[in-house]
Amino acid sequence: MIARSRLNLLKAILPLALLVAVQPVAAQHGGETLGAVSFPISCAAGVRPAFERAVALLHSFGYDAARAAFESVAADDPSCAMARWGVAMTWNHPLWAAPTAPELAAGRKAAEDARTLAGQDERERAWIGAIGAFYAEAEAADHKTRATRYRDAMAALTRTYPQDDEAAIFHALAILGTASPADATHAQQRAAAESLLALVPRLPQHPGITHYLIHALDYPELAGMALDAARRYARIAPSSAHALHMPSHIFVRLGLWPEAIASNHDSAASARAMEKRFPIAAAFDALHALDYLVYGYLQGGQHEAARAAYVEAAELASGLGAADATIASAYASAAIPARFALERGAWSAAAALPLSLSKGGASQAMEERYPYVPAITWFARAIGAARSGDLAVADEALAELATRQARLASAPPPGPYDWAGHVEAQQLAASGWIEHARGRNDEALRLLRDAARKEEKVGKHPVTPGSVLPARELLGDLYLELERPREALAEYESALLQTPNRLRSLEGAARAADLAGEAERARTFRNLVAAMTAGGDLRRETAARSR
Repeated sequence: MIARSRLNLLKAILPLALLVAVQPVAAQHGGETLGAVSFPISCAAGVRPAFERAVALLHSFGYDAARAAFESVAADDPSCAMARWGVAMTWNHPLWAAPTAPELAAGRKAAEDARTLAGQDERERAWIGAIGAFYAEAEAADHKTRATRYRDAMAALTRTYPQDDEAAIFHALAILGTASPADATHAQQRAAAESLLALVPRLPQHPGITHYLIHALDYPELAGMALDAARRYARIAPSSAHALHMPSHIFVRLGLWPEAIASNHDSAASARAMEKRFPIAAAFDALHALDYLVYGYLQGGQHEAARAAYVEAAELASGLGAADATIASAYASAAIPARFALERGAWSAAAALPLSLSKGGASQAMEERYPYVPAITWFARAIGAARSGDLAVADEALAELATRQARLASAPPPGPYDWAGHVEAQQLAASGWIEHARGRNDEALRLLRDAARKEEKVGKHPVTPGSVLPARELLGDLYLELERPREALAEYESALLQTPNRLRSLEGAARAADLAGEAERARTFRNLVAAMTAGGDLRRETAARSR
């Protein structure tokens, strides 16, 4: 039997009042507001406001808009070395994915231009040297090596210029760009957060501080510490689509679905408004927000709203070209259809999913640049086929998963995140359900336990609100199917510690508790389900909800 203290912990994490009393954050728009940045430079005095605006865009990961702004500064003051530094910075995306070869080349060119133009200002030379360390020997050094060199150069800059707040803020981001999500202590993330928190009292309107705090604390054990930053960031920089979205990382971690939905609704609308000026950026931000939006709607049983967001995403993704294949647009193009099928238990639909919402060149570019993204669809197909009895399709999908996992395992890691481990967890989970379909239940349980341990070890990448179907939850499903409700309840409760207020886990826990004769627990979970789905507009396809 699960200890009562465990249930008390779940009750603390899943307070009913949060679900019914929370009010969405409303960002105020009145002209462009990107937050407050102070970054002295030796360039012409007239370009400093434009330069600081560009830095503010950079802090909110508005890379395309920031690049255009830095290039405008360079045009107004051709001798401004720091404008070229800014351009080089826009090609390095520390928390997303390693730059492609063309991005590396463009960044290195800008860094070299900055070094050539650098004057006698030693502080500016240090800034330029730090980003130069990232691009140096780009062909010979892998991303992890270059990111570590940049982090160390920024650390040296902060030691030399301890009063330079921007150096401390960008150093914190560099720490996060090299920190392993698999470190259970989150030592580097905590160090970055401590540095950032020390700056909040003096710089409460700085966009980078709140933004990077959210990323630093985007873990189940730490997310509560970031709730204040999450609720402030959208107000600090309401003109940034990414700033409107980022609070939802914490809202999702805490299971605050109304706030997560409001955040991503505003972000997607803001990104679509930018579409003509910055099409790649709009695709990135809009599809990223729509992935989170679909996820949030599904947790409240709002299936028609989720379907509408899915349709919007499909429309946007179908117009992408190869140049638009960023990690966020690629991930969302695969994840949204998979979520919509799997979360609703539409197993036959999952088994027949198309590879991506994107078409042609965009789809091919996504496959080449981000081999872990198509794994989402093959995972969904494998689970859907196994659970609907089509073992031929399930085996084909599992083979495709294995191919991608082997490719990832044999290549240098594309950043700090363990994508090879992530796909391995998907492969193990799919294998488990296929083994169950063949009647080999002991092996099925072993595989799903391994999948859950692996998935929890690697954690989640910042591009996603969460697994398209968590392995721990799938293990609970299997225990229920095997008529072992106490074991199922233990797994669902474990899953809820990692992903509070996930609807499928709550429903499974309620059913398992009922079957185990745990009436009080069952009532607690049913009440949470009722509160979360009070605004739902579509019942689940009960015929597809076999476990």
